[in-house]
Amino acid sequence: MTNPEMFSRRLQIVAAVLVVLSVYMLVRLMTIQFQMDPAQLAYFQGQTRQYTRLVEYMPTRGQIYDRHGELLAVNRIQYEIGANPPLITDPAMTARQLAAALNGDELTIYQQLTSNRAWELIARPVSAAAGQAVQDLNIVGVDISPIPNRAYPQGMLGAQVIGFVGGDQRGNFGVEGAYQRDLAGESLVGEESNIPFQISAQVAPRHGRDLVLTIDRDIQFLAESELLRALDVTGSERGTIIIMNPRTGDILAMANFPSYDPNLYYRIEDARVLNNPAISEQYEPGSVFKVVTMAAGIEEGVILPGSTYNDQASLQCGGITISNWDRASHGLIDMTQVLVQSLNVGTSTVAMEMGPTRLYRMIQKFGFGEPTRVDLQGEAAGTVPLPGDSNWQESQLCTNSFGQGIAVTPLQMLTAVNAIANDGLMMQPHVVHQIVDGENVYTTQPSPMGRPISAETARMVRNMMVQTVRYGPTEAQVPGYTVAGKTGTAQIPIPGGYDADASIVTFVGFLPADDPQVSILIKLDRPDEYWGSIVVAPIFSHLAERLVVLMEIPPDTVRQTLASSGGMLNAVDR
Repeated sequence: MTNPEMFSRRLQIVAAVLVVLSVYMLVRLMTIQFQMDPAQLAYFQGQTRQYTRLVEYMPTRGQIYDRHGELLAVNRIQYEIGANPPLITDPAMTARQLAAALNGDELTIYQQLTSNRAWELIARPVSAAAGQAVQDLNIVGVDISPIPNRAYPQGMLGAQVIGFVGGDQRGNFGVEGAYQRDLAGESLVGEESNIPFQISAQVAPRHGRDLVLTIDRDIQFLAESELLRALDVTGSERGTIIIMNPRTGDILAMANFPSYDPNLYYRIEDARVLNNPAISEQYEPGSVFKVVTMAAGIEEGVILPGSTYNDQASLQCGGITISNWDRASHGLIDMTQVLVQSLNVGTSTVAMEMGPTRLYRMIQKFGFGEPTRVDLQGEAAGTVPLPGDSNWQESQLCTNSFGQGIAVTPLQMLTAVNAIANDGLMMQPHVVHQIVDGENVYTTQPSPMGRPISAETARMVRNMMVQTVRYGPTEAQVPGYTVAGKTGTAQIPIPGGYDADASIVTFVGFLPADDPQVSILIKLDRPDEYWGSIVVAPIFSHLAERLVVLMEIPPDTVRQTLASSGGMLNAVDR
């Protein structure tokens, strides 16, 4: 056999051997993939775990704006710095560089970089500047991951309306809590490899929706400033101011004291300050509740504003004696004067003529005893004792008529009065105007809660409230504007009765009375002076004078002139 023939024969043999080996290797690979021995499978899984980790890809939380687009809650950029020790080629140099960039301890970082673990957390959170410094080092094996962090650029402004985001990235209180699902979006948990050439496909998380509130930052600032001023002037310990649009239920401002800075929520010593007293704290409203009793009596056909009775200094009701605040008898007097002079005997007379069935039916129609379902966390329902309850007594028919023995929240009280301002239609209070989801914008539409009284009844009570401000607590008047309002002075319950030396004072009102565009409730706890007409009426006037300028509400004469010439004030966006 010649040499060429021998070479060709040997080449064929080698090729056949290679084919056999290739087939064998392919079979072995398929065996490993589909019929792997359990011990082999456990080994390879262990090796995989050494080089991968589960990572939660966090969505961007939605931002919160006031009604004019001013930012109230934003996302601040911070970073998490991690490392994959198996990929660090020079731990000593890397530790030195990271310590300088992060202002950290070089020895601690070196120990982390030389550990046997697949991944180590080096620092969290770090500022955007520090994160950029690490990024500039461009070290293989060092991870720089953004982490969400919430910031509130307005500081304490509207804190109990907005709420805060805790370290677990969940919203707490206010709209942060009530709209947690909308704001948070949806995260994605995926597997991240620390081997550079193994990159898995990722699906982007669903980012959170933005919220546009009904709150007006400037009106909120005014309310908070006026509240602090009121506390200083009156010596009150605590207080609340709510400002609303009675036609739509928009909450324009909701101020409370004490409050807190949501940027520093973790420094709060008394957790009760996190609650929003405007919706969570119940109190006996006192004489402001008389407008509800009068509206109920008129709606039920029991009285009219001009109906009279012979007022004595006291009245027996359910085994107790009801007395006027001044302990005086006022003789023949009509229902308007009952509100003007704030006579307990007068409203008790109305309640006794109505009877418990009709009175409490009307009280419930105004929403008392049930939450308003405002879109905020932590709302209380109030307390209305009803006939048949174990804690109801016949005397409460009279005491409830002037706001004693019944508990409401400030928002409940203002919402009920808004029905009088809005021709009998009671609107759902709300703080979110729009939800913005990318290109989609969902706008909240004004929603009626019910019609407790007719438009005619509302007009009558509104006129009675105008007379109350004109001839009663005149300090509540606002130059150039007709105001409808009512003061209240409530005793503070203590074990065994009421505190004789302290009170809670309230003013609730709206203006202009003939075309209500804004309603206000002011509540002050334990002022130096006892009576609401002395304490809170001038506070209302001072606030309202500034508010009508801020909201550009023309005085009565200007509005009437404009209306007579065909102008449309309600078309103005405030």
